[in-house]
Amino acid sequence: MMNAPTKVECEKLVDAFVTEHEAKYPKAAKALATESDKLMTHFELPAEHWKHLRTTNPIESTFAPVKLRQRVTKGAGSRGAGLAMAHRLLLLAERSWRRLDRHELLPLVRAGVKFKDGAQVERNDGAASKGKRGKIAA
Repeated sequence: MMNAPTKVECEKLVDAFVTEHEAKYPKAAKALATESDKLMTHFELPAEHWKHLRTTNPIESTFAPVKLRQRVTKGAGSRGAGLAMAHRLLLLAERSWRRLDRHELLPLVRAGVKFKDGAQVERNDGAASKGKRGKIAA
């Protein structure tokens, strides 16, 4: 389901899953059927960002150096020292992080530009076309 190319295909797969597994897993099927719109939110974002949204690796890789160092030092001693160590380790780890694919699309996402199935939806500006007709007719 999560690798479906379009929202319509994903909805078909969800329906098929619910139909097939509803008898054996009624709570899961009900939750999937009622909350599927939330699970398909990524279809409203650029397709280039989907692989980043479908993984938990950024969270895991962010905290891996902190977790490793905390185990080696067997605790930081105090809360302040622990926070300082974690902050410094995160700053160092940040240098090797991979940039989001097509990161230049983020301002469009933040501005509310609509995407459907990962592709940008062109704005249908009816007012602009009426204005053009008025100038031609005049």
